[in-house]
Amino acid sequence: MLGSRRSSTESDTTGRSGGELRVYPRGRTEEEWRETLTDEEFRVLRRAGTERAFTGEYTDNHDVGVYSCRACGTELFRSEQKFDSHCGWPSFFSPLAGDRIEEIRDTTMGMVRTEVRCAACGSHLGHVFEGEGYDTPTDLRYCINSVSMRFEPA
Repeated sequence: MLGSRRSSTESDTTGRSGGELRVYPRGRTEEEWRETLTDEEFRVLRRAGTERAFTGEYTDNHDVGVYSCRACGTELFRSEQKFDSHCGWPSFFSPLAGDRIEEIRDTTMGMVRTEVRCAACGSHLGHVFEGEGYDTPTDLRYCINSVSMRFEPA
């Protein structure tokens, strides 16, 4: 996996990893998630969906503050690590702390990618890509769905 962040092998959207059920500190039942999330939030956060490119509320946000998991409130990224990748989704070159996210090998869609989930609740955030040549300190692009986060201005 990339870097030294929490990682597991492969996983599906229900928290199963390598055949074992993962337990998250802030986890809930699927029924509880359905009650607390909108349909779109549930589709992205709990079913690993993706919002359409260039439609998210934070894609062009340049305010100073912290981005947290929309499902559980865990702080994930700071605005200082956000950069304009022009890919259609908010992009960050580093998480707030490596233990805030989980990276999982994703073989859906006929390719191999690295899924990014909230380490506290297991919600899908997006994907991380490396080696794309962006002028950032890490050469990583955390491509995160706006609907997976809430922004708190500083």
